[in-house]
Amino acid sequence: MRTVRASPGRGHPPTYALAPLPGEPPVATWRLDHTHVPGRTSRFEEHAHDFPGIAYFDTSGGTLRTNRRSWPIEAGDLYVIGPGDVMGPMDPDDLVEAHGWGVFFTADALGPDVPGAYLAWRTHPLLFPFVRGGSTDALRLRVPEPDRSGWAMRLDALHEELTGRRDGYREAAPAHLVLLLVEVSRLASDVVGDLRLNREPLLAEVFAVIEERYPEPLSLRDVATAVNISPGHLTSTVRRRTGRTVQEWITERRMVQARRLLTTTELPIRNIGRLVGFPDASYFARTFGRIHGVSPAAWRAG
Repeated sequence: MRTVRASPGRGHPPTYALAPLPGEPPVATWRLDHTHVPGRTSRFEEHAHDFPGIAYFDTSGGTLRTNRRSWPIEAGDLYVIGPGDVMGPMDPDDLVEAHGWGVFFTADALGPDVPGAYLAWRTHPLLFPFVRGGSTDALRLRVPEPDRSGWAMRLDALHEELTGRRDGYREAAPAHLVLLLVEVSRLASDVVGDLRLNREPLLAEVFAVIEERYPEPLSLRDVATAVNISPGHLTSTVRRRTGRTVQEWITERRMVQARRLLTTTELPIRNIGRLVGFPDASYFARTFGRIHGVSPAAWRAG
């Protein structure tokens, strides 16, 4: 499996594409430790991918950098890396005490019913965790301790299929990938629980309010009142901890549900807007287009 530079950056980190060799499954695994920084033996700079992936660590130690943010690696950390998320810079020494796996793939890996078109990865149900509007920072989740041995076995099995190349590996590798993505989707659906595991009670409360009330009119002041702190303090805290504002998170939650309804139902677009908190159909269409670069109708058609 090769990665190729897809864009020169032009003031932004360079973006890379995944380029399977003829006959290869469009999925790749990389060890993540101080001897296996992907594709390099020395420092690599900030970059992004135009394909999704995950990074899972089964031991603690070291540092992972995403969008100029440094994360101390802990056992059970799972990073969901969407297309466009900025990774690095990183030195091999950043991972000197860590051990984990990176798994990267293209939409084709999910089967013949998912064409490799520009919007394909955005419309498949198992890829919702990789779609986060305009975010450029990987999503950090936590695999519960009782489940970590199962994760290690699944990743080892996927890697073995890709490297062993036994008969049937072209069918087996995508099947292992689908099982991994099911587990990622289950973890990502419990954002509030993950925040509590990461000892972020205030953020857990904020996201619980957003989850419960996003279909209704909901403002920063409403959320601040619900969690009993001032809007100014809430704004600075959420921005410092997540890099985004409360209003951006409200909009993102609405966009997640809008994408799901566009993909899985035939509801009129104006009805979908109302169901996700946009009573004005034109405002919904403008907001969706600003975040995704295409209209709701184009997203549904893609």
